[in-house]
Amino acid sequence: MAKVLVPLANGFEEIEAMSIIDVLSRAGIDVVVAGLEKREVEGSNTGLKVIAHTVLDDVDIDLLDMIVLPGGLPGAEYLAKSEKVKSIIKEMSLKNKPVGAICAAPWALKEAGVLEGKKHTNYPGFESHTGKDGYIANEKVVIDGNVITSRGPGTAICFGLEIVKLLVGNEKYDELKAGLLADFC
Repeated sequence: MAKVLVPLANGFEEIEAMSIIDVLSRAGIDVVVAGLEKREVEGSNTGLKVIAHTVLDDVDIDLLDMIVLPGGLPGAEYLAKSEKVKSIIKEMSLKNKPVGAICAAPWALKEAGVLEGKKHTNYPGFESHTGKDGYIANEKVVIDGNVITSRGPGTAICFGLEIVKLLVGNEKYDELKAGLLADFC
């Protein structure tokens, strides 16, 4: 079973985080939700507070198959500035394991040095943080090697489904896409 880390920082985008966690879990992927500094983490739009499974410092990186970062502000900025998050991204990328981010969170991929020479997308306007080289404006999800990025809340289910396809395969992707009525992906 694939194991995916979803780190959350205060100010995370609720739609993105919950969509990713839900879609991956429905595919049978073991999703580890880790608070950046503490288990209780607050969303950016609703004040929703979630209790993560653990904190980032307690995650065994060697057991992970992928890291996926939800966006939202200021959550994405906290992830981008976190030395621990950047270290995990670098380590996973060096092992050619997939790294993913949506919305403003590709900023953390840039800070970790894994967007260099890669095609990517992000929330419109965040190219100032991710770089214009390789930026693709109008794709819901962009995959380039082991880097997978997406645009924002409205593309979160599609992003999750593409991760399912990558980690579990086309059959589960098709099954979930049909069950979620995600014809827009």
